[in-house]
Amino acid sequence: MKIEALARKYRIDNPDRFRLSDIDPGDCAGLAIEKDEAREMLRESIEKLSQLQDMLYAQDRWAVLAIFQAMDAAGKDGAIKHVMSGVNPQGCQVYSFKAPTSHELDHDFMWRTTIAMPERGRIGIFNRSYYEEVLVVRAHPEILAKQKLPPQLVGKDIWKERFEDIRAFEKYQARNGTLMLKFFLHVSRHEQAKRFLERIDDPAKNWKFNMGDVAERARWDDYMRYYEETIRETSRPHAPWFVVPADKKWFTRLVVASALVEGLENLALQYPQVSDATRSELKEARAALAQELPEKKKNGKKG
Repeated sequence: MKIEALARKYRIDNPDRFRLSDIDPGDCAGLAIEKDEAREMLRESIEKLSQLQDMLYAQDRWAVLAIFQAMDAAGKDGAIKHVMSGVNPQGCQVYSFKAPTSHELDHDFMWRTTIAMPERGRIGIFNRSYYEEVLVVRAHPEILAKQKLPPQLVGKDIWKERFEDIRAFEKYQARNGTLMLKFFLHVSRHEQAKRFLERIDDPAKNWKFNMGDVAERARWDDYMRYYEETIRETSRPHAPWFVVPADKKWFTRLVVASALVEGLENLALQYPQVSDATRSELKEARAALAQELPEKKKNGKKG
């Protein structure tokens, strides 16, 4: 399978039929390649992404938002770090959303992410996002209780209502020129345990480990059910979900890069065209600047 087609394999085009269990976290689309070959494929995709991002920035018409959601240790940070390594920093905005502050809790549940949406010409990356409000908050009712909502607004349909709000928000963003690509890095419970053990056994990775991450494993089945419903409810052509196998980090990065490149290519980006008047000005400016430079030596001989 060509790398250009990887993203399409994992894009959820028929959400009504989507089942998380149908996607193997260890899948690699039949690619049997060495690490060096995987690095070269990723390098080529990063180079394409860099060129497209340059046109995105210059054209200043579209914005791009990439959302990353996953269970702990699925590799979100690594995917962002490697895939975006060739992007010009001034054209990229990265936000990591942790537990909301008291100030953020005084606003609606999408306020803190809405104010972080990328500007035109830029790629925005959300490491976690407003989707935490139908995932983590759903798994922890005590968090919902801290959101200061009027009691009469917290009913049995609150998750259905939040899905409606998210769909409306994403449609609004698409109508205003934001390309939205959403990635669920699908790691297996077994692989997560291995990565947690690596963090414990390697002193250089101890800082990454949090006992709360282990506690969340007790809710694994609930989270899988919540992710499946969330993806079914919110994957739309203008804001698709990609369920990316995450047990092999090299493959995860290839799929994410493929989706970003294909998404940007579909925008038909191009550098801004200048008018005839501007071309005339450029010609005059060039002539004036050229006069300031020393004349080229003829036949390579010094005078």
